[in-house]
Amino acid sequence: MKATQKNFAGQMARAAADAAVFYFCGPDEAGAADAAARLSGFVGVQQGQFERIELAGADLRRDPVRLADEARSVSLFGDKRQIHVRCSGDEVYDAVETLLASPVKGWPVFILASSATDKSRIAKLLADRPDALVTMFHPPDLRSVTLAVREMADPAGLHLSDELAERIARGAALDTRMARSEIEKLVLYLDASPESPRRADAAALDAIAAVSEDDGFMPLVNTVLTGDTTRLTPELARFQELELSPVGLLLAFERRAAQLAQLSGRMRGRGDINAFLEHEMAARRVFFRDKPDLSQQLRRWRGRKLARLIDRLMTLHRQLLADNRNGEIILSQGLAEITRAASRG
Repeated sequence: MKATQKNFAGQMARAAADAAVFYFCGPDEAGAADAAARLSGFVGVQQGQFERIELAGADLRRDPVRLADEARSVSLFGDKRQIHVRCSGDEVYDAVETLLASPVKGWPVFILASSATDKSRIAKLLADRPDALVTMFHPPDLRSVTLAVREMADPAGLHLSDELAERIARGAALDTRMARSEIEKLVLYLDASPESPRRADAAALDAIAAVSEDDGFMPLVNTVLTGDTTRLTPELARFQELELSPVGLLLAFERRAAQLAQLSGRMRGRGDINAFLEHEMAARRVFFRDKPDLSQQLRRWRGRKLARLIDRLMTLHRQLLADNRNGEIILSQGLAEITRAASRG
């Protein structure tokens, strides 16, 4: 079965009851990962206590049988399981095909596929099966994430004004995972619940808010993607001094790259970037403070060069997950390469 970004929430209950393989793809990796976490939690409530098994796509490409083995196996203590796979493209196709060929129903498998779409071989393999779910996520805009924030808050007993929901969306850099974390912290801070709802205000958000994108990630993101080599060293030093998360920083880069891809697609060859961004601001898809940086970045990252940037960020993401001890070094070297590429125009 297939779900869309818009109807995914409504399909969760049916998918949890009928499906055993869940495939999340599309250019909005943050949205796909958030959806996978939501469905995992939904399934987990039905399972009770379970063991979470993490598998890398590269490992399953070398050993395609392992996915089916893990999905069928039981721990020494008889624990229930969830199998979570993070991969790129179709690298786990053989593993999924082997899993589906097994006559034994296994534990639920959640596949988060970066740089893949619902036209991938795996998606086509799963889409028509009643025991599988395929969902593709497109880069979000401010309006859709603001609505998502409201949809997160209401069932938790948290009342938000439109202005506050939009502020949370902006502060999370349109990352629904970060926005959900802010909602959860607000719920705890205000002692809100469905039975005892509370109204949040700006003061409550100020009290619990994480470092905002402007104070944390975005100065470095803009330095790198605009090719400002003179600012790179002090920005990397600030990144280390503030002890910002390498993975969180890389997610901010991935969100901006996805935004550039979305904007570039809507431009459709129009040469006047400033006029185009004015139109996007009027449609509330671009924040006015982002216009100067986006204007420079759209000039530097277009077409194949933008595609190579996205691929490079995905590679860095996999490297960080594989070697988190050296995350700062890996990321700093990768960002230096991207800055030099941007500086060449």
